[in-house]
Amino acid sequence: MAERHDGGAPAAEQLVPGAPAKHRGVLSALVALVVVLSAVIYVTVAAGDGRVRTAAGGDRPHRESSVAPASTGAWVGAWSTAPVGGEPGTEAGGMAGRSVRNVVHASTGGTSARITLSNLYGQSPLAITHASLALSVGDGTAAADAETMRRLTFNGGTGVVIPAGGQVLSDAVRLTIPHQSDVLVTTYSPTPSGPVTYHPHARQVSYVAEGDRTEDATGAPYTEQTPYWRYVTALDVLSNEATGTVVVFGDSITDGITSTVGANRRWTDVLAGRLRSAVENGERLPRYGVVNEGISGNQVLADGLGRPAENQSGLGRFGRDVLSRTGVRAVVIDLGVNDILRNPRLADPDRIVDGLRTLVRQAHARGLKVGGATLMPFKGHRGWTPARESVRQQVNAEIRAGRVFDAVVDFDRALKDPYDPRRLRPDFDSGDHLHPSDLGFARMGDVFDLGVLKGAGQAEL
Repeated sequence: MAERHDGGAPAAEQLVPGAPAKHRGVLSALVALVVVLSAVIYVTVAAGDGRVRTAAGGDRPHRESSVAPASTGAWVGAWSTAPVGGEPGTEAGGMAGRSVRNVVHASTGGTSARITLSNLYGQSPLAITHASLALSVGDGTAAADAETMRRLTFNGGTGVVIPAGGQVLSDAVRLTIPHQSDVLVTTYSPTPSGPVTYHPHARQVSYVAEGDRTEDATGAPYTEQTPYWRYVTALDVLSNEATGTVVVFGDSITDGITSTVGANRRWTDVLAGRLRSAVENGERLPRYGVVNEGISGNQVLADGLGRPAENQSGLGRFGRDVLSRTGVRAVVIDLGVNDILRNPRLADPDRIVDGLRTLVRQAHARGLKVGGATLMPFKGHRGWTPARESVRQQVNAEIRAGRVFDAVVDFDRALKDPYDPRRLRPDFDSGDHLHPSDLGFARMGDVFDLGVLKGAGQAEL
């Protein structure tokens, strides 16, 4: 019986003073029902063993969703590349009726992942009806670890239409991505879409198969090899290893155009490995993923041809390729030598420096620290002249004086030939007298002062 107050009616009846006795009885029954239901709810919630219990005492398994992130952490960039243009030969059919399996290398690990697909250079909508993500079973192979195969969705649907000039971010899938692992990103498009948005100098072999082989784990149908990355421009991970992203912005030297294919020996790969090792060894450095936004032939000032421009200038693409990257906390810029080499007239060093300063101002407006590199020597290259050498020296003088970047990485000093400072040191030279060898790229990554990344971060604006 309910507790009684001051010798009057039961407490439940006090809820409606003056109510007729028969109504008070009904109210008492309702309160009793609420108490019973509350007890059932309490038992259900308090079970706490990962299973959802029913009021009857039975249970059903609570299935983990492969779409939802599995843990807390920060979304950071594990890999990215810049869209460069429309792939020659795909103007009519695109990749219709074919599966494209891109191999990308994760600079940091995470417990969930998502990708960005781009149709920037397409001239019609791109229909992706099937896409997947998986870990490769070994370096450079199209075969996937079948246990890691995940079907990708886009806003909950298994297909997506990307408008011409647009891009799309996939939903997150629950998948443990180890750092320094090769990840397979596969897409299938059944219909022609016009030019394929691509990155031509991947220095990584990817694959193509006839038909929809998106979730094939064997790799056997992927008989065609390609040196390109198609459609995919970013792999993000939900990471407990990293708290942010370093974006390296540059030209063919950053792109790693003369590094060994499939070996991940770009200087940015060396930098990512050094940064991780230093943090693991207890050095007080930020925990960042490193992503590469280099484009071969890229200039600070001048666009390529077309609309939208292929090989868009550094000034034109900085917002897209740097400021919009996931979790960006710091920027490293190594750009300017193509402004000297590709200018039909003698390049103006003041304009190059002003362009670099504009990039720095844009980064500062987002609260980002910017490190910048001196321009390396290129005597012996077919484009070298004493006048162009003078322009390079003038640009480097401004950089070294601290009048361009927040911090300076002196690649010129680290790789020049001590017997002729206008040239690369022979063992650091790939042979074309402009781009480094694998040893030269390793030297760049090794001399990079990791302290440049200290104090980086995104301010609240």
